[in-house]
Amino acid sequence: MPMHDWTRVEAGIYHAFHHEWISEIHRAVLKRLPPDYYSMPEQQAAGFGPDVLTLKSDDDDLPSGEGVVTMSRPKTKLFQETPTEFYLRKKKAVVIRHVSGDRIVAMIELVSPGNKNSAHGLRAFVRKARELLQQKIHLLIVDPFPVSNRDPHGLHAAIFEEIQDDPLELPPESPLSTFAYECDDRVRTYLEPLAVGDVLPDMPVFLYPGMYVEVPLEATYMAAWEAVPRRWQKVIAPAAEGAV
Repeated sequence: MPMHDWTRVEAGIYHAFHHEWISEIHRAVLKRLPPDYYSMPEQQAAGFGPDVLTLKSDDDDLPSGEGVVTMSRPKTKLFQETPTEFYLRKKKAVVIRHVSGDRIVAMIELVSPGNKNSAHGLRAFVRKARELLQQKIHLLIVDPFPVSNRDPHGLHAAIFEEIQDDPLELPPESPLSTFAYECDDRVRTYLEPLAVGDVLPDMPVFLYPGMYVEVPLEATYMAAWEAVPRRWQKVIAPAAEGAV
């Protein structure tokens, strides 16, 4: 199923789908994590509103046990790495912990209209994303909304414009995107440009530098789409464009 044009409906319709997609992603990720990791949907951390958190249940640094963990570098269309001194330029930050005391290692965020439909909303999103990267929390962000005059080169470029010269920019024909950040002394960006009609790729969410699980974005998107009322499916994906 291709990515749909969510600008055709009001934010409330997208938010209903957003809730279902979060739940599907949470269930898919939970099945793939090693036993000493787990995910939680819709928690708050450091003022950032992640849709899915990946947490570690003990103080060990490396994943252990079973789970669908991959150690090869993800293969995305675009890749970029910050200079070694990225973190050396930043102030130290307090380690964020979940209310249970378990350590947050990663966050998954599905961008909402409120994150991009005002200058304030975009600034707040960008600021919190940078803070989390400074604290070496891995991120996976999915942006199903097109660029605007507030983020003309894409959301990743907006996040990185004060961090690195010449950040990756979205090509004009692909104004949507999904991108993952892998954090240690550097930040590595794995970015997939997208357009309405494109199939969503599987994307990595890192548990530790060099180790990640793949998030099945297309499969979870399709499962969430089934919960969208047919009345709105016809608006979002007209029959002429292949709606079911």
